[in-house]
Amino acid sequence: MNSIQTIPFTQLIFSFIPVLVVIYVIFRWGLNYSNAIYALTRMLIQLLLIGYILTFIFESNSVWIITGVLIVMVLFSSWIALNNQSVDRKFLFKYSLLAILIGAVTTLGFIILGVLDLQPWYSASYLIPLAGMIFANSMNSVSLAAERLGSEIDSGLSYQAARNIAFNASLIPIINSLFAVGLVSLPGMMTGQILSGVSPFIAARYQIMVMCMIFGSAGLSSACFLTFARAFFIEKVK
Repeated sequence: MNSIQTIPFTQLIFSFIPVLVVIYVIFRWGLNYSNAIYALTRMLIQLLLIGYILTFIFESNSVWIITGVLIVMVLFSSWIALNNQSVDRKFLFKYSLLAILIGAVTTLGFIILGVLDLQPWYSASYLIPLAGMIFANSMNSVSLAAERLGSEIDSGLSYQAARNIAFNASLIPIINSLFAVGLVSLPGMMTGQILSGVSPFIAARYQIMVMCMIFGSAGLSSACFLTFARAFFIEKVK
């Protein structure tokens, strides 16, 4: 099987044609098209920059640089997870940070040391992409849990009832993806490996690993956050 095909920039432009059609629809319907343009511009700049940055990180393969990157990823994911908690963000940040550290970092450790047995453990080409997937899913799970917990407690539910609803809500996207994988979609990890020439049987094993790690990290992170933030939310309604 052949290695993955390189996409020239001149051909990459064609992928923007459907994007421009959608922006035109947004404009014609009187919606906020500037927000979509801003988001797409940020996406383009960020991905081009990260391409250069990751190239440097992979080539250096320095444990200090990679550890520094992981710390930045944890801090940003913990802060972004509380986007819907603007008033209480600074108070909840420590709970979010601790929850993601426990849920995401623990899961990452099992993957790189147990499943993959990376040598060295800080092999950047594996560690950074896997950490990105784990932290992003933990971040989304904590975000959903925090938003739903606050809403349910504000509506008058007890902490325990609100916690259970929030925990279930935080896992809905992950559980839906577990139902859909292989039937509705081939997820990113599996698709990327197949496109790069890896056997579908091997790609399926990696995808199983990925689905387990995002379910585990998301569930652990949201459960930890809901537990750590208990006193804060109970005090809030007094």
